[in-house]
Amino acid sequence: MLSSLTSLNVPLHQTNRNSLNPTADSLLRSFSSVFELKQVHAHLIKTSTPLSSIPLARVAFVCALTPSLPYAQRIFNHVEKPETVVWNSCLKAFAEGENPKSAILLFYQLRELDVFPDSFTLSSVLKACMHLLDVSNGRIIHGYVEKLGLQSNMFLQNTVVNLYATCGVHGDARLLFDKMPQRDVVTWNIMMTHLVKLEDIEGAYDLFLRMPEKNVRSWTLMIAGYVQCGKPKDAIRLFLEMEKTGMKPNEVTVVAVLAACADLGDLNLGRTIHEYSNQNGFERNIRISNTLIDMYVKCGCLDGAQQVFNKMEARTVVSWSAMIAGLAMHGKAEEALRLFSKMIRSGVKPNEVTFIGLLHACSHMGMIDEGRKFFASMTKDYGVVPRIEHYGCMVDLLSRAGLLQEAREFIMNMPIKPNGVVWGALLGGCKVYKNIELAEEAILHLSELDPLNDGYYVVLSNIYAEAQRWEDTARVRKLMRDRGVKKTPGWSSIAIDGTVHEFVAGDETHPQAVEIFKMWDKLLDKIKRNGYVPDTSVILLDIEEIEKEKFLYRHSEKLALVFGLMNTEPETPIRIMKNLRVCEDCHAAFKHVSAIFKREIIVRDRNRFHCFKDGSCSCRDYW
Repeated sequence: MLSSLTSLNVPLHQTNRNSLNPTADSLLRSFSSVFELKQVHAHLIKTSTPLSSIPLARVAFVCALTPSLPYAQRIFNHVEKPETVVWNSCLKAFAEGENPKSAILLFYQLRELDVFPDSFTLSSVLKACMHLLDVSNGRIIHGYVEKLGLQSNMFLQNTVVNLYATCGVHGDARLLFDKMPQRDVVTWNIMMTHLVKLEDIEGAYDLFLRMPEKNVRSWTLMIAGYVQCGKPKDAIRLFLEMEKTGMKPNEVTVVAVLAACADLGDLNLGRTIHEYSNQNGFERNIRISNTLIDMYVKCGCLDGAQQVFNKMEARTVVSWSAMIAGLAMHGKAEEALRLFSKMIRSGVKPNEVTFIGLLHACSHMGMIDEGRKFFASMTKDYGVVPRIEHYGCMVDLLSRAGLLQEAREFIMNMPIKPNGVVWGALLGGCKVYKNIELAEEAILHLSELDPLNDGYYVVLSNIYAEAQRWEDTARVRKLMRDRGVKKTPGWSSIAIDGTVHEFVAGDETHPQAVEIFKMWDKLLDKIKRNGYVPDTSVILLDIEEIEKEKFLYRHSEKLALVFGLMNTEPETPIRIMKNLRVCEDCHAAFKHVSAIFKREIIVRDRNRFHCFKDGSCSCRDYW
């Protein structure tokens, strides 16, 4: 049969498809083995049909990685289409398919048969190496790029840089990047992307500043990078710079900026981005809608989150879970549970994140029986295996309710090793219920699991201080110093007209500090007349009572509140973000302020939201 190829004299342009019977015609389009290919080939010869009638790409697939490769070559030699082009289609499919290793194997077989590679060949094999994180073969293909003089091919060079960076050979990626005689915006974006992944945000920003040309992806990856690295202020600053250049944000940019707004609690900018999103037809983007829900929740605007959720034409489990978690954070446990029931009725299956939100809802409102039922239901009804976060929620639920011994037994019976968060939840309950013995047991575990977390030492120190065990308090403080553990300074922030103002306790650096202190003195007189009594027990220092009151009156959340009252319109909500747990005295004072000034005050602390209105708080004083 092979010898007949060489003696075939039928012109290539001649078409004789009508001479094929239906069976042969079907086989011509769908042969899947070398045996069937040879049947088709024989039939074409018998019917004087040109070889160009055979689907050449299928020939390549059938013969690839088999001893019949030379047979395929001989077929390709008798058609006008270049052999390399046909093999490239096969290499590309392998590289992008389920088994990219096949592309690498085929490449080496083709080289043994002297099939000359071109830029498309090398591109596919490099892509396969990247999927497999195969830097060894990647270096070989890079060698072909150099030997064949393809250094000016920007796509290939970018692919090699990306390969090295993806495989973790960052030094080689940077070396090649620095040596490239020319770079396009893709080259710069590749390097910045990998620096962001390495959390080298400053290195990425340095490249960003040096870029001769930036596209929307360049801006977006830097904005998202700042958010991922916990620098939302820088993310928003960069976004505002992007706006000034006239560059139009895309959907990915919108998601990144909304995430930064959520972290900062910048509701005004978040609303502006929401409006921009709607104007540009992004409202059907589920990821944007989910991020909007998260932004509104974290900015203390639960109504905004609910509006976005209600308008969504299609919802994923992420949408439902985000809304359930938002309701839980805002102290609306009953609504969270009702929404979960609606979710189940709609046919959406809950995941592990859904149950974290539900357990938080139960924990924040002391719904012990409901929490136990949800924890049991996770695996029994929905096949969700509890993770460490779920165990932490259960310990938190029991500890907040004062069931400290049950919480301890729960920890001891966990099928997975408890982490610092689990023991920390128990420690928090020990502080509320003044259980020193169990607190000391918890801190023994925490000193091993999370020795540099200042919060745990501070809690134990405060437990001793409340019991007026000052020597033990001093001992814990000394232990912190000896271990190099520094107490995280508390701060509170408030966004006014697009500017975020931060305050620390006793802050005298703010431009309006004098006016704030004067306003507080007037405010203090009003809330005292309304029934406020300073709770100096939260000042855990061995000092005079009058000195304790001075410390109380300069707490960061109080300064932020006064600043908000001074700089916002009457009856408008005041939103404050705090990095630590709000103290009991500030909590009491805020209730009085909300009643006197007819203001809604929303405070986001480390654990949840407190929504003060008409003299009461959404947490119902259970937090």
